[in-house]
Amino acid sequence: MAEISRTHFGEAGRSRSRSMSRQQLGALIGGGVLAIYGITRRSPLGVALAASGGTIALLGTARNPSQAEASSSTSTSLLINCTPAEAYRFWRGFENFPQFMNRLETVTKLDDRRSRWVAYGPMGRPIRWDAEITEERENVSIAWRSLPNSDLLVNGRVDFKQAPADRGTLITVQMEFSPAPGTNGTFAKFLNKGANFALRQDMRRLEALMESGEIPTTEGQPHGPRDVVTGIMRMADPTRPIAPGSNLRNVFAAKRRIA
Repeated sequence: MAEISRTHFGEAGRSRSRSMSRQQLGALIGGGVLAIYGITRRSPLGVALAASGGTIALLGTARNPSQAEASSSTSTSLLINCTPAEAYRFWRGFENFPQFMNRLETVTKLDDRRSRWVAYGPMGRPIRWDAEITEERENVSIAWRSLPNSDLLVNGRVDFKQAPADRGTLITVQMEFSPAPGTNGTFAKFLNKGANFALRQDMRRLEALMESGEIPTTEGQPHGPRDVVTGIMRMADPTRPIAPGSNLRNVFAAKRRIA
């Protein structure tokens, strides 16, 4: 297993921590001023202003996740009934990834080594990054990383190994990702919540896609839910499996659990 460099993640974390500290101070001061003003009003509106100011000040004192806490590493392996060459060819076409990776919206090929990725972020906000292949051995392995000016810092690697007795190919995926400096703090929750589970689910969909040519689904669409209700549920928690027949009551219950 090739070692994945973490140097640039550490530098980004220090920059982001300084930026978030200034934001916390601003929220603390602004919220305090608003709370004091509301108290002096001695009216229903004043009470509302005081409560709002207190909430803002409380958020200002809340501890923001450091870059190390926001970063996430995950890996998984799966035996798939195909040859290493078949697995390599499929994986080499990154534009195939949205077919089995639920969090991905699109992957666009820019040239033979670079691609542009768009994923579903917290509350439906798109996360965008460009990536380049950094290492490649035909039918054996592929490694890639994000480029500067991306919303997400990414290192990824996949290895293809022939299983004994021609039983298929063992595919091992390793990924490390972290929010880029200056991005919204809600990235931390998105990255850390259920990363291992999400990757395992994605790999099971890859297995079905490569072995049968389609992904079994109870939601009526092979690439994940697109209707309003399930869309809201996915925004509430992108990693939460959505059960058949889910309704708005499930949506609100999901939001309460997250809160």
